[in-house]
Amino acid sequence: MVLLETPLCNFGAPAIDFALPGTNGHIWTLEQCHGPNGLLVMFICNHCPYVKAIQSRLVRDTAELLQHGIHSVAIMANDPRDYPEDSFENMKRVAETHGYSFPYLLDQSQGTAKAYGAVCTPDFFGYNSRLELQYRGRLDASGRNPAPEGTHRDLFEAMKQIAETGQGPTSQHASMGCSIKWQTP
Repeated sequence: MVLLETPLCNFGAPAIDFALPGTNGHIWTLEQCHGPNGLLVMFICNHCPYVKAIQSRLVRDTAELLQHGIHSVAIMANDPRDYPEDSFENMKRVAETHGYSFPYLLDQSQGTAKAYGAVCTPDFFGYNSRLELQYRGRLDASGRNPAPEGTHRDLFEAMKQIAETGQGPTSQHASMGCSIKWQTP
């Protein structure tokens, strides 16, 4: 497992379209996921300790963002041949167990993750209503362990600001997590 940090936000970069299968049996596109005030695109997986550490907060924050017109989508791009815990069947189980209020999609070709420039799990891309990138940072100060209660909600506050103003904060803290498990030829 390699620890990586996300690059700085490339403000204004357009969201990239996709058509990926979800754990609910539907094929999801960017347009279907887009909320009236923006979209949070998350690259996560089932096995990563950094994702596991924020799981309950991720569910809470994405549910609350719906009230602000921000929809969310999670994409799993790891190679499940080397990481069986990230299989599509396990994705279904994780989404149901944790009560995901957002589509959880499989990027089997890893083309979507590469197009977005995703580097780790979790990796967050926050877009405004025009699908222009405004946030590329962390959920909160959690690492491999959950941050203490009352920790500043970086992602939630940034996305709320994007919903209200169309622009993200100029100061952002990089997300960190396990490297995406790229397929080997």
